[in-house]
Amino acid sequence: MSIPQTYKAFRRTSGGLPRTLELSTEQLPWELKPNDVLIKIHAVSLNFRDVGMLHGRYPVEALERGIPCSDAAAKVAAVGSAVKDFSVGDRVSVIFDLVKLTGAEDDPMMALLGGNADGVLREYAIYEDKHLVHLPEHLSWEEAATITCAGCTAWTALNGLKWVDAKPRSALMQGTGGVSMFALLICLAAGIRPIITSSSDKKLEDIRKLSSDVRTINYKTVSNQTAEVKRLTDGKGVDFVINNVGPSSIPEDISFLRQRGGMISLVGFLSGTGGDWKPEAVMELMMKNAALKGITVSSKEEYIELNRFLAEKKVSLAPFVDRVFSFDESPAAFDYMYSGRHVGKVIIKVQD
Repeated sequence: MSIPQTYKAFRRTSGGLPRTLELSTEQLPWELKPNDVLIKIHAVSLNFRDVGMLHGRYPVEALERGIPCSDAAAKVAAVGSAVKDFSVGDRVSVIFDLVKLTGAEDDPMMALLGGNADGVLREYAIYEDKHLVHLPEHLSWEEAATITCAGCTAWTALNGLKWVDAKPRSALMQGTGGVSMFALLICLAAGIRPIITSSSDKKLEDIRKLSSDVRTINYKTVSNQTAEVKRLTDGKGVDFVINNVGPSSIPEDISFLRQRGGMISLVGFLSGTGGDWKPEAVMELMMKNAALKGITVSSKEEYIELNRFLAEKKVSLAPFVDRVFSFDESPAAFDYMYSGRHVGKVIIKVQD
């Protein structure tokens, strides 16, 4: 395939808040560098960070007038002369942090797609081959577009399933956003009983339809969540708490954990970054021999592990897809995401 001269992309506007999206015509180079791969983007999925940047609710510097979004499913359209691991027609995605290949990099610098590096809300893009991974073949474009941020974060929050053994296990997910819903699907495929919370009975009813193994808690109507978690786990508590709320819930999260060796994965901050509890509250972590771990999106190597798991288990991500918008409807997709009406992922279909 010859390299197209131009393509369409959406960029964030500059100026005051809230920012909006602006359609732009972009140029591509006449030829690829030796390790470059040209990808044709078919679908993009949204994360809260994408809309949060427009509204000043994401506490990380973003590229001025940058192209948003980190999660895409694409096809290789052309490769440079030195590319060995990818061929034209391969289904691929781009890693979230272009610096984080193994996870062992001792480098404070980050290049985060859709943040301080241009993202994937565009028809074409060029990345070095080291920044790409192969996608599972059984997934549709829309399903495959959900993995990069939410999927890899969920995988890391569940410790890459490295703690799973023959004993019954369970995990508590806070809310019905992208990370929680992806973690739920991983748990079901891995034989881990998921418990998920929401303030919406309608959302919880829809989620229970996925599997009889799913347990739900409406945190608005259940006065004692700790007692309810213990009841749902036969008094044992959970192995994992995927914290999307933020620091304010940590003492209660500790109470949800099993008696020895559980893990709280701090993923989000939907209730802000503060808390009114006293420092001694975390001493219960010591008594339970538990871990509190800050979670970021996984490395390239962990992304490959997750894709291998999804392929081996033939995990369907279709239940994870809430609604699909066209490329031209991208601003409406961002508005819908920001409204909080979704359960799972909001998808933008860029092109066929």
